[in-house]
Amino acid sequence: MKVLGEKRKLRTRAVFLVVVWILLLVLSLSFLSILLSLFASNPQGESISNLSWAGYSVLRTTDAKAEIAAINASWVVPTVNVSAGAGYSSLWIGIGGQLEKTLIQVGTEQDVTNRQDAYYAWYELLPNYAVVLNITVSPGDMMFASISLVDSATNHWSIQISDTTTGQAYKTTVVYESARSSGEWIMERPTVTNMLTTLADFGNFTFTGCYLNANNISGSISKFYFTRIEMTNSQNVQLTSVSSLKANGTSFTISYIPVG
Repeated sequence: MKVLGEKRKLRTRAVFLVVVWILLLVLSLSFLSILLSLFASNPQGESISNLSWAGYSVLRTTDAKAEIAAINASWVVPTVNVSAGAGYSSLWIGIGGQLEKTLIQVGTEQDVTNRQDAYYAWYELLPNYAVVLNITVSPGDMMFASISLVDSATNHWSIQISDTTTGQAYKTTVVYESARSSGEWIMERPTVTNMLTTLADFGNFTFTGCYLNANNISGSISKFYFTRIEMTNSQNVQLTSVSSLKANGTSFTISYIPVG
């Protein structure tokens, strides 16, 4: 009888341990599911430095390489500081350009040359030169821009930019074979005659309404795995300050940092 009692105790203990193990497994899986849900809804990106770009980029979704089909954003054209000296600033949205050579861009230019400021809208399909558009752009104007894939079989893309302050707009459809591997919202100091230019003092501005379509998923920057890009010079001195994404995940601010 004593042996039988011991067997019952062992059996009861074994059953208890199995139940505890199952409960721990269920709790672990539930916790993992919560973490994955949080990551999917608000993935944490990384920060990198770049000699010519500042802003945000999406290279992939949370689980796969991104295939970008559309991107858009709005911004107010910043005023460049003429007294700070000659400099260039290109403000744009784009598809491509990260880790590959294709890039579709559309945006505005804010430059200072010969002690004069200049503002204009443009689009560019690398490796071709930028096309200057017949739109009068002034500091303080609200701009809206978008790039979208019209037909993947024929590589037709729609490029649009409008000055919502003045009512001017430009739209074109182009044929361009894009790798579609990334989407960007960028302030750039461009290369002119094969030389990286000095960044113009643009003060600060805010990208708003930043949305992307990748892998047939549409959403704000924060819906995807994003990268924040800070611009530095060759001595690794920071030239811009890029804010964290606002709570809605669709806007952020870039500020100029004076050097010296």
